[in-house]
Amino acid sequence: MTVGDRMDERLRVLRLLEAERMARAVFDRAMEEGAITPGRSESEAESAIRGIAREVAGPMLSGPGRLVRSGPHTVLPTGRRIPDRAIGVDDLVVVDLSPLMVGHETGFARTVAFGEDPGQRRLVEDLYGVFRDGRGTFRGDENITGGQLHAEVRAFALKAGWDLGTWHVGRPTGAAAEDASAAARGEEFIAPENNKPLRRTDHAGFRAHWTMEIRLVDTCGGFAGTHKQLLDLV
Repeated sequence: MTVGDRMDERLRVLRLLEAERMARAVFDRAMEEGAITPGRSESEAESAIRGIAREVAGPMLSGPGRLVRSGPHTVLPTGRRIPDRAIGVDDLVVVDLSPLMVGHETGFARTVAFGEDPGQRRLVEDLYGVFRDGRGTFRGDENITGGQLHAEVRAFALKAGWDLGTWHVGRPTGAAAEDASAAARGEEFIAPENNKPLRRTDHAGFRAHWTMEIRLVDTCGGFAGTHKQLLDLV
């Protein structure tokens, strides 16, 4: 790799880290200002978040997908069109800023429990716990494959009492939003079919970087949560 390539790689890493910092800042400010709060509709919350994002990060290339899902909407497939609804006082709410980060090649999502339901509050805690344990597994094995990490994350989720809500638990940075063809490329995701080491070079000859996506579901309770965060750069 040439000196110029190494510089490109450093800049790429800095852009990814800055994108996650901006997303975290948008989420934190949205929570502080009550952009996401019971009584507001999902569309109103999304509009407020987009306004905050413009102030924090300037004009952003926006892709398809909902930013806010609440209550029963949290368990619906991410690609499904759903009607608007008001956020309830006891709702679990998924805030997924990934559609705002299309131009930054990564994703970011957090889940908030507004009520006192112990199951929902435990899910919020376990989302980060499963991410943390998955990241620890990744850091502890230099040669871990996507399939191996997926199996470990699934085991962590099941041990905590949850089902995984997606066929994969992460994607390479720069990957397009979920679509019908993505499942056919499972070997490129943190998925059972991927027997390649995650620490590798991509098609352009640069180091591959990953966004881990944890989605935990309580089918009986009718709610789900999502946590998205850079895996190998934090």
